[in-house]
Amino acid sequence: MKITSEIYQVGGGDLTAPEDAAIYLINSDGHAALIDAGCGGNEAALFNNIKACGVQPEQIEYILITHCHYDHTGGASTLKEMLECEIIAHELDARFLEEGNGEVTAASWYGSGMIPLYVDRKLKASKEEITLGNKTIEAIHVSGHSPGSVVYLTESDGKKVLFGQDVHGPLHPDLLSDEKDYHNSLNLMVSLGADILCEGHFGVYRGKDSVAEFITSFLSPHP
Repeated sequence: MKITSEIYQVGGGDLTAPEDAAIYLINSDGHAALIDAGCGGNEAALFNNIKACGVQPEQIEYILITHCHYDHTGGASTLKEMLECEIIAHELDARFLEEGNGEVTAASWYGSGMIPLYVDRKLKASKEEITLGNKTIEAIHVSGHSPGSVVYLTESDGKKVLFGQDVHGPLHPDLLSDEKDYHNSLNLMVSLGADILCEGHFGVYRGKDSVAEFITSFLSPHP
C-alpha cells in the first residue's frame, strides 16, 4: 500500500500474515529501511511486496524496531540474517530481545518462543537521529506500552510522517507497561503535529486532525 512516494506498507494483515503487526518500508533514493518485522515465517510474501515497491531486499539497511513485542519482532532475527541489515531498538527493550524473553516480548501469547535477537544500535536518548540516504529519521522514546517503545518521525512529500506502532496499547503487567508513562507519551505524540500516522494495527491516518483525534482517543482511563 502506497502511503507517500517513498513510504509503503509491505506487511501485516492480508499482506503477509494475519498475526503480523504492520511492516512499513521507507525508500530514500535507494537506501531502504523497514519499520518492524512482524512475527516472521512469510518472508517470501514480504520480499515480493518490497520488490513491488521498486526496492530490492538487499537495499534494506536497517530494521527500525518500535518495541520488543513478538508481533513486531518475531521475524527480525531471520530478516537480519537474510538481509545482513542492522537492527535498531531502544536499550530498554533491547535486553528482552537479546535474552529471548518470551514473557515481556509476549511471544508466549502467540504460543511461540522469542529467538534471541542481537541489537546493533541501542537507542538511549529521548531523541536520536538516524540517517537513511539523504533522509533523517528521528527516533523518539515513548515509554508506556513497553519500557523502550519508540516512534519514528520523518518527512516525505512535504508531510510529517509518524510511525507510531501500538498507539492503542494494550497495557499489561507481563509487558511491564506503565499507564502514567503511556499517557505522557500519547500527549508527546500529539505535540509532534504529524500529518500522517502509520499505526501497527489500525492502519494509516491522514491529516493532522485525524492523527490527533486517534491518538487522544486513548487518553481516557485504560483497561
